Amino acid sequence: MSAESTPEPGIPGESGTKGPRHRAKGPRKTRDGRRRGLLITAWVAAGILVLGGTGAGYVYFKLNGNIKSVDIDSALGTDRPTKVDNGSENILVLGSDSRSGTNKKLGGGTDDGSARSDTAMIVHVYKGHKKATVVSIPRDTLIDRPECTDAKGATHDAASGVMFNSAYSTGGASCAVKTVESITGLRMDHYLEVDFSGFEKLIDELGGVSVTTTKDINDSESHLNLKAGTHKLDGEQALGLVRTRHGVGDGSDLGRIQLQQAFIKALVNQVKHIGVFTNPKKLFDLADTATKAVTTDSDLGSVNSLMSFANGLKSISSSKMQMVTMPVQYDPANPNRVIVEKAKAQQVWTALKNDQVVPKAATKGTATGEAKGVVTAG
Repeated sequence: MSAESTPEPGIPGESGTKGPRHRAKGPRKTRDGRRRGLLITAWVAAGILVLGGTGAGYVYFKLNGNIKSVDIDSALGTDRPTKVDNGSENILVLGSDSRSGTNKKLGGGTDDGSARSDTAMIVHVYKGHKKATVVSIPRDTLIDRPECTDAKGATHDAASGVMFNSAYSTGGASCAVKTVESITGLRMDHYLEVDFSGFEKLIDELGGVSVTTTKDINDSESHLNLKAGTHKLDGEQALGLVRTRHGVGDGSDLGRIQLQQAFIKALVNQVKHIGVFTNPKKLFDLADTATKAVTTDSDLGSVNSLMSFANGLKSISSSKMQMVTMPVQYDPANPNRVIVEKAKAQQVWTALKNDQVVPKAATKGTATGEAKGVVTAG
């Protein structure tokens, strides 16, 4: 079933909450905040999967068997942006919710086996792999989706004025990559998808993540209640934090993106300070959970490949990560949607293509969601 044919939260066809058509600060949405695909970014896998290489035999084959991969290169063929050979890499990282099994319990909804992706980030790793820029793409962005072929060889027609997250629900990983490449003009060198159901357990096995909140967060929909102050979030609380959109800011997806970006920095700090090398059982449990939680492109579809990839990222600290949201403005015709601010967005894509830092001018004056600074690393 295509995303356009079923009116559900987070997919095209949804009418959205009615409200003013021109709203400077954006929507305070009332639709269900559940079923949010969760993004841990490449560093979650990187910080843990690299540890899996210390084992051999059973450990290697067990972890290798956990990893799911998609042959995106074959699905997309040659009609793609040219790979820039300057030492940099672009990785599309998605958070997914399979809508079945454990994901159904965590995310709500029917056990229909369909898939959603409500969170997407382009991770640009600069030459030398000492720093990175992470560009979040709001799932509510109205875009023109190109024709694409999914991993099973089925072709999906192009569509205009649809939500960005329809690409994944329509044609899976390969259509998501095709759409991102169409929007940005950038070649995605790798694909990494983090499963919704693995997130909570992963955070618990990490021992929690410390964050500081500058305001109270109270959201009954994501079941998160935090007083202003420093907290060590367990898996359930971390899940609530990256899902919440009603407890802080203007209630939009853009505000949630700001919380996610702050949480990612806190998580990167946490991973770098975990003493798993002295605890073989913890090391294996973390690697087992991480490999079960990810789907990769075929080039990363083995423990050895992931280890090599992770080694290339492990030196990037949170202080060397630039967090950016794709420049957008609220849609004047529908305050529950956003539209790309093309001139400013092009500044972002040009900077990344040239392996440069995104200029501040690219995001100045764009819609933000008003949640910046609410969460920082603890």
